[in-house]
Formats: sequence, C-alpha cells, structure tokens
Amino acid sequence: MKKSEQYLRPEVIQQVARLDLRAKFIVEGFLQGLHASPFHGFSVEFSEHRKYTAGDDLKDLDWNVYAKTDKYYLKKYQAETNVTGYLVMDLSASMGYTYRQQLTKFDYSICLAAALGYMMIHQQDPVGLVAFDTQIRSCLPPRSKRTQLGTILALLANLKPAGQTDVAHGLSQLAAMVRSKSLIMLFSDLLADPEPIMRSLHMLRHRGHDVIVFHILDEAEVHFPFEGLVEFKDVEQNQKMTLDAAAMKPDYLDAVQQFRAKYKEDCARAGIDYFATDTSIGFDKALMEYLLQRQKRF
Repeated sequence: MKKSEQYLRPEVIQQVARLDLRAKFIVEGFLQGLHASPFHGFSVEFSEHRKYTAGDDLKDLDWNVYAKTDKYYLKKYQAETNVTGYLVMDLSASMGYTYRQQLTKFDYSICLAAALGYMMIHQQDPVGLVAFDTQIRSCLPPRSKRTQLGTILALLANLKPAGQTDVAHGLSQLAAMVRSKSLIMLFSDLLADPEPIMRSLHMLRHRGHDVIVFHILDEAEVHFPFEGLVEFKDVEQNQKMTLDAAAMKPDYLDAVQQFRAKYKEDCARAGIDYFATDTSIGFDKALMEYLLQRQKRF
C-alpha cells in the first residue's frame, strides 16, 4: 500500500462522504445545511432554495414551492453555492511528536485532511492545500477534479514536520493570498503564543472566510502519563529540562485545560469553529463527532 493511501481508508470515507462540511455557507431554504443532491426531491439543476428578499430577480422565484407553502422562495443555483476549501497544515517539528501512539500529530492531521479533502471533492467543491512553518512552504491551488485528491495525498505524504513555526505569520500570509471567501481548515498543535495566532484568525474571519481550527495534541500532551524524573526536550528550541513528573502533573494538566479552554472561548467569540482532539482518539471517530456536531448546529 502506498503511504498516501493509508490516510484514506474506504470505511472512513464511506461515512464521511454522507455529511456536509459546508453547513455555515448554506443556512436557508428547505435543504438547510445540505449539499445539492438528486435525492433531496428537487430538480438537480439547482442546489437549494432561499427566501425571497426585496431586490431579488423575480425570474428565479419557484412558483411550485409558492403554491405548496404560500411563501416566496428562489432557486439558488449550484454556481452560487460551491465552496472553496483550503487544508492548512502546520509543519512545525512539534507536530512530528508521538509518545506511544502509532500516529504522530502530523500523521493524525493528514488523516483528517485526507478525509475532508475527499469529502469536498466528492461534493464537487474545489479544495487546495497550504503547508507552513515560519512561512508558507507549499501551496496547491484549489481544484474540484477527481485527480485533485491524488495530488493532495501525494503532497501530504511527502511533507515532513521539522524546525520552528510561526502559525500567526503563516495564517497572515494565507489571508493575503486567498482573495475569495473560502473555507479555511487549520490543522495544528497551536504550541505558540495564542494572541498573535488569534489575531491572524480574526483577520481571516474579517475577510469573510469560514474558519475551522483542528487543535491536535498528542495523547501524552493531554493526559501526561509520565512517572519519576523525566527529561523533556523542546524540539523546536533544542532545549532540555529534567522534572519530577508526579510533582508537576496537577499543574500541567490544569495548564493544558486552560490552554484549550482559552482557544475555545476566543474562537467562539470570533465565529470560528474550534475542535480539540488528541491522538489517542481514532481520527475517524473524531471527525465524525465534529461533523455531526456542526451539522446539528445548523
């Protein structure tokens, strides 16, 4: 099996493809939160309906819907509802860490990104890929062709997390690069000063993008399963420190909880989706949980 193929297990994709990531983009009409489909009971020439508002073109009114509901709805065509997605990958050295799980944080992120990329292409939505460390290193323009999935997977399989990162700068570069409103999906452990990162996320939201933050931590970073004297190493700064695990565990766990809670609170205020998970949770289970939560909200 090719390395890229292991991130796209058929049993995972079979589940993910039935859900719609684009719920925030499509919030009105009879097909609220759902993608265009001939199984929805409407003509496949349009993707959904939306309520009529003053100034809309009357030629798009659906008189059949009016006859049934006594309300004015317009046909909203497929061209209006396609969403462009960007899978945004953190290439920091810390993303290559794993304590005892099969997948590093970066591998785990690749699994999530591969499934989401498949889903968007399956829905005929363009999706691209951006990878950054201290700046953007790789950029694959969005495409909706079926061959785009193989291109994304090949690029993901060859990316290696190494060195330092600047999440805030990478996101600022992305904001300047992406002109049209898009769906930005960030995969990162966010192990940096939260304030500049949130400023960059705010910038993306201010420019009209829908933003999802997948906060990926290793199992050990969340649960701290260490005992005795343990040497810890900062892989980005190349610094080492030996500490008594038992003595520091309560304070550490409290700090991690506050760290995640702060991001969750700040993202919620900015209208950004925040989803925290760790590598001990199956990525397919985590993704299904997130997509179901997102769909229920809309």
